[in-house]
Amino acid sequence: MQVSITGRHVNVTDNIKAHVEEKLERCLGMFPRIESIRVILDEEKLSKIAEVVIQGSNHIRISALEKSENLYDAIDRSIEHAERQMRKQRDKVQDHHK
Repeated sequence: MQVSITGRHVNVTDNIKAHVEEKLERCLGMFPRIESIRVILDEEKLSKIAEVVIQGSNHIRISALEKSENLYDAIDRSIEHAERQMRKQRDKVQDHHK
């Protein structure tokens, strides 16, 4: 699984990278078909934006975008949102083969 972290108007520190990688490993480690994950961090006037784009096999593409006043909160919520979408996608595939 290839993970890339990009910051737009945000200085991506080692603490932020460690937090993102730990959260991704814990939440998305149960999905084996993930090929790459892109995390894009952005800052506007008062809000911090975290976007997670997951590319999986069989042309599966999941995108989750969250805004918050705290960057870590935005990261956590966007990863959880992507995890819910991945779980829903996995359940569709498993239910289809009944």
